[in-house]
Amino acid sequence: MAIGLDNLRVGRKYRLINMGEVRKIEIMSRLSDTNFKIKDLDTLEWYTIEELLRWGRGKDYDLDEI
Repeated sequence: MAIGLDNLRVGRKYRLINMGEVRKIEIMSRLSDTNFKIKDLDTLEWYTIEELLRWGRGKDYDLDEI
C-alpha cells in the first residue's frame, strides 16, 4: 500500500515506483502540503515530487519507505 504524499517526512528515504520507473529518493525539504524538494539517490539529481508525478500515476504506483 502506497504512502500518502502528506505523510512523507524530511530526511527519510523512499522507493517510488510509477509508470515502470523505480526511483530511490530522499526528501530534502517541504515546499507545500504535497510538494517536496527531493534528491534521487541513484543519479544525485534534485527535483520536486510534482515533477515526477506531472504526467499522472500509473497502475503500478507505489511509494514506500526504505
